[in-house]
Amino acid sequence: MVLPTWVYREMEDRIGFTLKNCSGIVDLKRIHGRITVLSMSQSNFLTTKLVGICGANGEDHYAEKIFKHMEEPKNTFLYNAMVRTYTQCNAYPKALKLYKQMMDFVSLSPDRFTYPFVLKSCTALHLPDLGRQVHSQICRRGWRSVSVVENSLLEMYAKWDHLNEAHALFDEMYERDIVSWNTLLSTYTRLGNMKKARTLFNSIPHRTLISWTVLISGYCSIGCYHEAIEVFHEMQLTNTKPDDIAVVSVLPACAHLGALELGKWVHTFCEKNKLIRKTHVCNALMKMYSKCGCIDQALQLFNSLSSKDVISWSTMISGFAHHGQATEAVEAFTQMDVEPNSITFLALLSACAHAGLLSQGLQFFRSMMNDYGLRPSVEHYGCMVDLLGRSGMINEAMEVIIAMPFAPDAAIWGSLLNASRNYGDLERAITATEMLADLEPDESGNYVILSNVYAAAGRWDGVCKIRKMIRSQNTKRNPGCSSIEVENVVREFVAGDDSGNTQLIEISGILQLLTMQETEKIDDFENWDH
Repeated sequence: MVLPTWVYREMEDRIGFTLKNCSGIVDLKRIHGRITVLSMSQSNFLTTKLVGICGANGEDHYAEKIFKHMEEPKNTFLYNAMVRTYTQCNAYPKALKLYKQMMDFVSLSPDRFTYPFVLKSCTALHLPDLGRQVHSQICRRGWRSVSVVENSLLEMYAKWDHLNEAHALFDEMYERDIVSWNTLLSTYTRLGNMKKARTLFNSIPHRTLISWTVLISGYCSIGCYHEAIEVFHEMQLTNTKPDDIAVVSVLPACAHLGALELGKWVHTFCEKNKLIRKTHVCNALMKMYSKCGCIDQALQLFNSLSSKDVISWSTMISGFAHHGQATEAVEAFTQMDVEPNSITFLALLSACAHAGLLSQGLQFFRSMMNDYGLRPSVEHYGCMVDLLGRSGMINEAMEVIIAMPFAPDAAIWGSLLNASRNYGDLERAITATEMLADLEPDESGNYVILSNVYAAAGRWDGVCKIRKMIRSQNTKRNPGCSSIEVENVVREFVAGDDSGNTQLIEISGILQLLTMQETEKIDDFENWDH
């Protein structure tokens, strides 16, 4: 029986409302069965709704069956829903194939809802030629001026690191919204071009929290921690409230600079704003406290976690290792209720190396490969070389270096050099120094260590040779550096450098005054003694 049009439309609306409140795929299949019974499975409207819900639940195969069961003519909305579903489920080749079908039909025309997902598929499959073709089609069909399409094009070129094309597109955009600015900003920060990123950031008319967070993360990623903290302070002055991502971005800077007061402020902020309940925030705070020398606060946070992931355990074990508490690190490992990863074992091996736990370290290294199927990285081998070297097993450490499946780095040869110095192995020290000369030709400290080994062995000819080499190569030793946090501002002091310190005269005056007072105290004491 053919239903009157108004009845059919009313039933479509009712079922569409039911689908809108669909709770999951089981509920969806029940409603789909009802649609089939009512002979409404050829409704473009209902089929589009069904396909969209399948995509949101990761059911692209079920959506495909619904789509193929639908007879022609299918409208653009249905094709868009299917392209979006394929893209959401990472079935990118199928999404592009369906887009090609759309282009072949005269009755169908891709619109602004089609292109963002087609461009995302091109990006994911890294198909620059196809991406440029789609770009041309967008321009010919008049969708170039639509903001969401322009931003999708910008993101495509940015993710491919095609900066010239991305910037040219950005400059020609009809309307730059905050998404456009942040997309280009994140590209420069990801590539480490912080000078360009800062210039772009300063040009953003209305910065959002994402803009600030991207810049902070970018500075941290290249080790510019002072700049990261400065940007965080600037953000505070604008009354922009940090979220969990923002605080996690700035905490590495606090950790590396020892900016404990700022770290404590972030901790208090997280507690007041309920961010402390998030595991990844707690993990970042734990790492910050550990690196700032506050292992007790890190442990307190760790114990307060209701749900500990592998990062939580690895961070705590690494904290114990950093503070020389190898026994606590091993004990924490035995209590883990989640499977460890390579970072966990790196922290564990580091703890064993610093505490000289040779047998346990060797056992953990074997367990990592045999019990957990983890492939050691150069850092894991470095810990083993350090562990064997500290235990005086120089030959065994050299055997590990030779057996490594990849080239040893400067840290490994440095560990061997230090071990050779401590145990007077001149031959291994020379070998390590020769390797370091290729990897770190400007690092004079390696030559100084070798010179000390020669001196300890009474080889003064070798000492003279090394000193001449240092002078002839004009190598320079890295100056000493220290920092202090005053009123949430970290100030850095480098030995022999007064160019960046405008308060040097005042500091020198205070030091002289303190020295004079100390001298007077000593004179008074000597006079009293007589």
